[in-house]
Parts: sequence; structure tokens; C-alpha cells
Amino acid sequence: MRIVGPLTCGASGGVPSSMVEIAHRRPSYANLPNVLTYGRILAVPALVACLDLLEGDVARWSAFALFVVAGVTDWLDGYLARAWEQQSTLGRMLDPIADKLLVGAVLMMLVHDNTIRGPSIWAAIIILCREILVSGLREFLAELNVKIHVSQLAKWKTAVQLVALAVLLAGPAADKLLPGISGLGLALLWVAALLTLWTGYDYLKAGVRHAMER
Repeated sequence: MRIVGPLTCGASGGVPSSMVEIAHRRPSYANLPNVLTYGRILAVPALVACLDLLEGDVARWSAFALFVVAGVTDWLDGYLARAWEQQSTLGRMLDPIADKLLVGAVLMMLVHDNTIRGPSIWAAIIILCREILVSGLREFLAELNVKIHVSQLAKWKTAVQLVALAVLLAGPAADKLLPGISGLGLALLWVAALLTLWTGYDYLKAGVRHAMER
């Protein structure tokens, strides 16, 4: 890569080449994409504390803000890792762990405070079971040196799931501004659960096929 000046943009997604060069000087555990992933993991106990220790609308909006920031860093760390050529084994290990910790903790807290209740609890169970299933399948397939690429549908599932959880976190506080927000969040949660079943079946089918072949 030829650097013409401090603001020269290379082929790394439009990111200035000088920034890419600086990023490469850092050890992998200290690069920005991994630091953002650490932050997402730390957001989990912080978010739980907001819902458990704070009260009323303050608790809801604080948790909502933390979750939105964590969701943005989920996209940002992947973008920067590719743009700055900083994809690492540590990052590939921690990124899905951070996502599952965040989703699992939020679902548990929303069930705990009755934001998710009644039949909608089944949607939460479906999502949690799928996350555990996929983690186990990925570990099994990794031992066989088989990698399953994330499908476009799985990406849509993740997007709908994150939006649903964000809406439900705002929940009762947002209902005061716009009635029906909690209902919308529950509807989106069911959409995410159905997409979860679909994409989870794809992972399971691939895992069983490779197991039978071996």
C-alpha cells in the first residue's frame, strides 16, 4: 500500500491509509475492534445493573441507551476489523460470545420484570435455545475444520432481534410517549423467534450432514 499523505485512502474500505498503518502497530489484543468487543462484554453487567438497581423510566432509558451503543459497536468492530485488516483469532472468538451474553442477559431481565410474559416467553426460549444450539454446532464443526458462513437471512434475524430487544427495553417508558411500543416489541420478538427457528434449522441440518459424512 502506497501512502501519499496523512489522509490518503487505500483499499481498506475508504479508511485513511495512515490510520490503517497505525492500527497495524498495535498488538491484536489491544486493537480497536477487540477493545470495542471488550466494551460490549462489559456492557452486559452494566445493563443488568441499570434494570436491577435503577427505577422507573430512568432504568428503562439507561438500559436502552447502553443496548443501542452495544449494538452499534457490534457492527463497528466488524467493519473496522475488515477495513483495517485487523481480523484476529481473539476477535473471532470473543465477538459471538459478546453477542450471546448480551442477548441472553437482556432476555432474562425482560422476563424477570414481566416485559416479556405469557406466551411471549416461548419466543424468548426459542431464541435462547437457538443461540446455545448454534454455539454447540459451531464448536463441533470447528473440530472438523468446517466453517458455515452466515446467511443473509441470519443477518436479518440478528437485526430484527436487536431492534425487538431495544424496543422492549424502552418498553413501558416509551409507551408513555407513544402507546403500543411494548406490543410492537413483542411482535418483533416473535418475528425474530420464527427467523431463529428457520436459520437454526439450517445450522442443524449442516451439522448433521457433516456428522453423518464422518
